[in-house]
Amino acid sequence: MTPSLLVAGTTSDAGKSVVTTALCRAFARRGLRVAPFKAQNMSNNSMVVEGPDGTAEIGRAQWIQALAARAEPEPAMNPVLLKPGGDRRSHVVVMGKPAGSVSSRDFVDGRAHLARAAFAAYDDLASRHDLIICEGAGSPTEINLRDSDYVNMGLARHADMPVVVVGDIDRGGVFAALYGTVALLAPADQRLVAGFVINKFRGDPTLLAPGLRQLEDLTGRPVHGVLPWDPDLWMDSEDALAVTARAADAAATLRVAVIRLPRISNFTDVDALGLEADVDVEFVTEPRDLAGADLVVVPGTRATLDDLAWLRARGLDRAITTHVGRGGAVLGICGGFQMLGGTISDPDGIEGEPGARVTGLGLLAVTTRFGAEKVLRLPTGRALGEDVRGYEIHHGRVTIDAAGSRDGADDRDGNDYDDDEEFPGGARRGRVFGTMWHGTLESDGFRSALLAEVVRGSGGGGTGGEDTGEAGAGESGAGRARAASHVSFARAREARLDLLADLAEAHLDLDALLELARAGAPELPLLPPGADR
Repeated sequence: MTPSLLVAGTTSDAGKSVVTTALCRAFARRGLRVAPFKAQNMSNNSMVVEGPDGTAEIGRAQWIQALAARAEPEPAMNPVLLKPGGDRRSHVVVMGKPAGSVSSRDFVDGRAHLARAAFAAYDDLASRHDLIICEGAGSPTEINLRDSDYVNMGLARHADMPVVVVGDIDRGGVFAALYGTVALLAPADQRLVAGFVINKFRGDPTLLAPGLRQLEDLTGRPVHGVLPWDPDLWMDSEDALAVTARAADAAATLRVAVIRLPRISNFTDVDALGLEADVDVEFVTEPRDLAGADLVVVPGTRATLDDLAWLRARGLDRAITTHVGRGGAVLGICGGFQMLGGTISDPDGIEGEPGARVTGLGLLAVTTRFGAEKVLRLPTGRALGEDVRGYEIHHGRVTIDAAGSRDGADDRDGNDYDDDEEFPGGARRGRVFGTMWHGTLESDGFRSALLAEVVRGSGGGGTGGEDTGEAGAGESGAGRARAASHVSFARAREARLDLLADLAEAHLDLDALLELARAGAPELPLLPPGADR
């Protein structure tokens, strides 16, 4: 059997992705051929990769973990991707391709075909690598769903794989969560849970030590290390739990307000902006939050029609229009781009009721029609005098009206825009920009040129909209110039992956974890009440 290890967690966002990514880079630096694996990911943050049958879609976290492992990202690393379209239904991607949908009821029964696909993908990866670092989902102790589980203990049982459980001490209650995660499992599952990792610790380690010893005594399982809280740690996140309000940076001179849509997707599109020293990025939900913004970003969404209705219900549509009227800049990405245009129609009910038809904000001369076939592309182009690349994941086909583009014709891939237009994968009208390409801001020259455009025509940092529910750019700074920062997003990402590995080397017992992956779980005591089942 190929050595493997499952990184589980006490909760969502406990640190599974961080630990998995850290182990991928740390073991790759030791010369091992490492592959990440997540049997099923539920996330609207995804990435396009080249698969054996053309372009494919996988979870963003597994794409990053592949980079950490210095491996080529591929669909087998995330064979099942669920993209929530509402509270009870998710769109399904299997081995990178659309595969219908599942309801919340299907989590209890009806997922056997997904389990088969996941296990086959794991077996394939294991046949081609020295070590597989697997990431679980949620908690392994979701006892109401255990019978149909194939991403946590179901996967561990399939491969006789040892499990390490990560707990987030920053949340509080970490010892109870770690103990309870083991104790509620049935005996066959408990035998595979072989240790713990504490995440996000801040403070004096000597104060934590007695608790660690007691946890080890009570469970018979070692704590393999304590990862400290590090303010410089940044990761492409897959979980909307990571989208939180940020404290305003008083030193920043350029303010970006990102609309936090309820069904936001690919919110990592704005990560590169956060690396710019003069840029303050905030996720916002209220019209007043747009006051003084230089740039408003309407990001991607898994449910364009529903999130457009939410935007209107909160008055954000009026605030965005007012912002533009006062000289502010707006960037719409994918679903956000569609919202900035004219008619949006969904004749086949791809997103909701068949025949739905609504009108967008009318800020760009484009129309959108949803189709059953999903577009997955890795386009490149040139805009604002700079090379730019991105990726596309969408059902909505955008047509640029003749007045808004040179010809409005379909390109060779069936999309209704040209790659070499003034704005990549979309359209521009004055200070309103729209693109179907995710990831464009990771192109350093293009990002710098766009920010220079924003600053050049913006008063930026003005007051406007105070207590009125309206917002706009100020007047005082018109005509400013912004020098290129020369920040490299790719180098910054690599530096953070190495930082993760450095933290793992310094604070985790990597030798013990590698031996655990190679030898499997040892004989371990069983804990009640699960031991009695």
